[in-house]
Amino acid sequence: MNLRQLEAYRATMLCGSITDAAKMLHISQPSVSRLVADLETAVGFELFARVGRGLAPTVEGHAFYRAVDSMFVGIDQLEEHALSIRTSRGGSISIGTIQSLATIELPIAVSRVYRENPDIQFAIHSRNTPAIVEDVQARRIDIGVVGREPDYHGVEVLFQSAAPYVCLIPETHSLADEMGPVDLETLADNEDFVTFGGNYPDSMLSIDSGLSTRMKKRSRLSVANLPVAAALVREAGVLAIADPFSAEQAVRMGGVVFRPLQQDLTYSIALIAAGRDLLSRQALTFVEQFSQQLSDRVQYVNSLRR
Repeated sequence: MNLRQLEAYRATMLCGSITDAAKMLHISQPSVSRLVADLETAVGFELFARVGRGLAPTVEGHAFYRAVDSMFVGIDQLEEHALSIRTSRGGSISIGTIQSLATIELPIAVSRVYRENPDIQFAIHSRNTPAIVEDVQARRIDIGVVGREPDYHGVEVLFQSAAPYVCLIPETHSLADEMGPVDLETLADNEDFVTFGGNYPDSMLSIDSGLSTRMKKRSRLSVANLPVAAALVREAGVLAIADPFSAEQAVRMGGVVFRPLQQDLTYSIALIAAGRDLLSRQALTFVEQFSQQLSDRVQYVNSLRR
């Protein structure tokens, strides 16, 4: 027996005739008759007795129908449950993010899903990459927005890209009025730079070691985060190398501009999760939209180098 035969049998029981059952199922009357006959062959007993020009359920047919109807009640409940899941606009999404994407790019992406899903809840945590990876691995958060070269264990990379670093420049600096990429080779011996933690992360920047050494010699300022670096660029008149997302934050704070670099120094970004299959539909929608947004931003910054 198969589901189609059972549907024809159930429709006939509900409607009281082959003709009405055919209308209910939107198929031909001979098709319903054939399906019911095939089901009788499969179960080994008659389900209906032919009475004149009509049908009457047999005793066995009545007994069998109770079991069939019970099965269809379960199917109806499954369909209702699937509809509830499909149309659900609620739920929650927890996100761990690095600071460089926390105040501009991430809120833009979150706001889109937030507006489209009035019952959804977001929990956003700003942390460093190692802490985010650990939280994703432990399933304490759903999605991680991380930086640095991806070499993560126990997570799935949902999106990955590399954005070019840029140079933060005071608005009053002569370089601020020019267009196009700046060449660090020509600036390394003449301009002062602010560094992060007293050094340039050579492995992340893919910067030439000799150029990095020359730039370090021109640095008397070391900071732990980009907002402080941006403030020093603005107030002390020094330069800084920053990822384009942090640079955009700095520009919005005022007093600085950024220009692309001639050197090919890249900043890795990625979206990670414990597994794509563990994310809700709303979370997957967020990932899709945020991935496209980041791709567009990277493409824009790359266009500035041409």
